[in-house]
Amino acid sequence: MRSTSYFYTLAVILSVIGCKPEAKQETKQDIPETNVSVVQAMVSPAGESSSLPHLMSNKDVALLSWVETTGDTVHTMYYAELVDGEWQKPQAILSGSDWFVNWADYPMITENNGSLWSHILKKSTVGTYSYDVKMNVRPTGATEWKTDMQLHTDGTPTEHGFVSVVPYNNDFFVNWLDGRNTEKNEVGERDAMTLRAGVVSTTGKMLQEYELDTRTCDCCQTASVITDNGPIVVYRDRSEEEIRDIGIVRLVDGNWTAPKVIHEDNWQIKGCPVNGPKVAALGNEVVVAWFTGAENNPKVNVIFSNDGGANFQEPILIAEGMVMGRVDVLWMDQDKAVVSWMESKDTLAIFNAMIVTTDGTVSNKQVIAELDGSRKSGFPQMEIVEETLYFAWTEQSASTSKIQTAKMPVDAFTFNSPK
Repeated sequence: MRSTSYFYTLAVILSVIGCKPEAKQETKQDIPETNVSVVQAMVSPAGESSSLPHLMSNKDVALLSWVETTGDTVHTMYYAELVDGEWQKPQAILSGSDWFVNWADYPMITENNGSLWSHILKKSTVGTYSYDVKMNVRPTGATEWKTDMQLHTDGTPTEHGFVSVVPYNNDFFVNWLDGRNTEKNEVGERDAMTLRAGVVSTTGKMLQEYELDTRTCDCCQTASVITDNGPIVVYRDRSEEEIRDIGIVRLVDGNWTAPKVIHEDNWQIKGCPVNGPKVAALGNEVVVAWFTGAENNPKVNVIFSNDGGANFQEPILIAEGMVMGRVDVLWMDQDKAVVSWMESKDTLAIFNAMIVTTDGTVSNKQVIAELDGSRKSGFPQMEIVEETLYFAWTEQSASTSKIQTAKMPVDAFTFNSPK
């Protein structure tokens, strides 16, 4: 989970990285010209020195969370609700001066039938990379947040983070990367980062906990979703040979499946690229978007499954070349998904989005915003609410940063006419 300049260089300038050949070939599409006129800027609810946005929607509730920094030492997590297409007055959840704040490992918020769940990362010792996931909950009907609740109970001074969380029945399904096995043993050896998950009640009680994979990439975002068959988690795995392709685990009939790679990119890299996948589900229709640097050619791919993630079609190539990844993906309907990603252009990062259909057809590439090309721009967010796409990102200037938001109708994307 270390955000060093080495990892950043790997994430942005991947043309120098070698790897094995792919097992399969993506379906490549000719991308239509960009249309830049349909994105509407919104009044952001965030203040100055804000960053780390997270967008979520659940039924008729949509929320944006973020972090504001005061004097470089005090951090406050805020959130705002979207009502009638506009952000409402921001509300603070908690503040602290002992948080672990990382450009790629952002706090999150979610909602389930009126109950709210959020998290931050909090230092557990004076060590640079020892921190815990702390939950905050506000059950339905409560007026105050219950804060600073421990998600995991191992008590080791190691790294814990890269959370994903979704509503699950009347509770929350939460997964995270867990470093409890990376603590040195008596002979100075360390084991690998693991993937863990649990079902957490609306009052913050861990009801069930699972170890899903005993060896994963250290600092790539995880993603989870609930299918008709049950929860699934997608993440960047890590083999003994340092192949770091996208893995999936599924809860089927009460048991978790063994980790499985969704597509063999065969990306061999001796360091974490800090670039995780995203997943969305509509019943048992599943779509995954991810970044790979295999074959010295950075790419963003999308892949579909119609059986809850048990099997996947061939991947669809969305972009390649000067791509930075940092993807997101959402379902529009059972035949169409929206994917977003970032590309590098000189010193800038271009935040793009497009529609991709299950048969591999793609829409025009829509530019959402031009961002600072450094890691300070973070991971842009995307959500869909009532046929409108909402976006959030960090705008960086020389002196400060601020969360910006925008929206566009999903029907504004256009497709090339048949030849």
